[in-house]
Amino acid sequence: MLNKLFKLDENKTDFKTEILAGITTFLAMSYILGVNPGMLSETGMSLEGVFIATAIASGIACIIMGLLSNYPVGLAPGMGLNALFTYTIVLGMGLSWQAALAAVFLSSVLFLIITLIGLREAILNAIPQDLKLAIGAGIGFFLAFLGLANAGIVVASPSTLITLGNLASPPVLLALIGIVITLILYVQKVPAAVFFGLLITAILGIVFSLVGFTSPDAVLPTIPAQWVSFNLDFSVFGGFLSGFGELFKNIPSLIMILFSLLFVTFFDTTGTLIPLAKECGYVKEDGTTEGINNAFISDALGGIVGAIFGSSTVTAYVESATGIGLGGRTGIAAIVTGILFILSVFLAPTVLSLFTSSVTTAALVTVGILMFIQIRDIDWSNLAIVAAVFMTIIMMILSYSISLGIAFGFITYTIAFVATGKYKELNPLVWVLFVVFLIYLFFGL
Repeated sequence: MLNKLFKLDENKTDFKTEILAGITTFLAMSYILGVNPGMLSETGMSLEGVFIATAIASGIACIIMGLLSNYPVGLAPGMGLNALFTYTIVLGMGLSWQAALAAVFLSSVLFLIITLIGLREAILNAIPQDLKLAIGAGIGFFLAFLGLANAGIVVASPSTLITLGNLASPPVLLALIGIVITLILYVQKVPAAVFFGLLITAILGIVFSLVGFTSPDAVLPTIPAQWVSFNLDFSVFGGFLSGFGELFKNIPSLIMILFSLLFVTFFDTTGTLIPLAKECGYVKEDGTTEGINNAFISDALGGIVGAIFGSSTVTAYVESATGIGLGGRTGIAAIVTGILFILSVFLAPTVLSLFTSSVTTAALVTVGILMFIQIRDIDWSNLAIVAAVFMTIIMMILSYSISLGIAFGFITYTIAFVATGKYKELNPLVWVLFVVFLIYLFFGL
């Protein structure tokens, strides 16, 4: 029955291989169980509530992907999207976390509609490729900066705005060690390098505490008093329902929020699913990709599920390549990953005690490096493009806002192309966004 349903023979795989692939993908992705709650809890959401939401939403989304598209792809709250949720929409714009969840829900519904009516290709062709790459790289810088700041490696300074923190402080030292360990594992191509980097760093943090290497303000991992919890916190479940009224009070901000969420989700998902499908052998000789539409639909449904349970946008993870590399070719691998995510809800006290900000810094920096790599494909010979790329990245970091970085990038891109006399090359959608971003910057803040 499984062979017929998931086409095991057709994809030259077997049940055992798919199980191992699913476990491997889960290990590679599981760092999000520590990172996402820590980040979203800064909005006022319950730490354990976000953990439960992250685990269950990821699990359901993975199972949907496995059943609907038969792709061996895992899904979880996207890195970058959780930063956009926390630091731009809530802390930056002043919205409640309920309103931010409502925005995630709406953007995921829009993504689903765009996929169902076939607008995906048209939108892909309308947005300049170099701006897509710049935004991805900028988010990578932003995530790395967040990690360094949260751990105290860089701190605020009244004279220079930002400066190096106290490297001898236990939390800072632990974070630096974690970065080194994770990078070594990653360059050595160790499967699930980020997860094992987090685990080793957390164990070292416990050792730090046991030997007394702490300071009054140190936040180091501790051995949890309760290793298994059945007191599940669903306080963020359904919270998005009360956020719609607040979300629609400021239309320019609403447009900006939805566009930013949709933009990042849209291109992050496309940039993840297409290469993974190719690695699985689903891309045919004529260029078409088998099952890709169902994979996009699954991704959009995952975002909706995430909002309902109380998480930032759930999307496909490139870490699924680890399971694919072990031979995973069908939805069974994704379903196994999903089941493991759901089972992890019973480990909330353990994970939340071990994965402190010092421990998760390594994950943020490593993911930031991986997102930064795409900057190599930018056309550096075109000064108009270089200017737009530079403004996108620098404003994203310095304004502490992904949305503002996107806005400055599009505005700079449009002005630069007009200045060089190439305004006819601009897609009409770029002009629309140029006007929207100007309105937002001057009237929507």
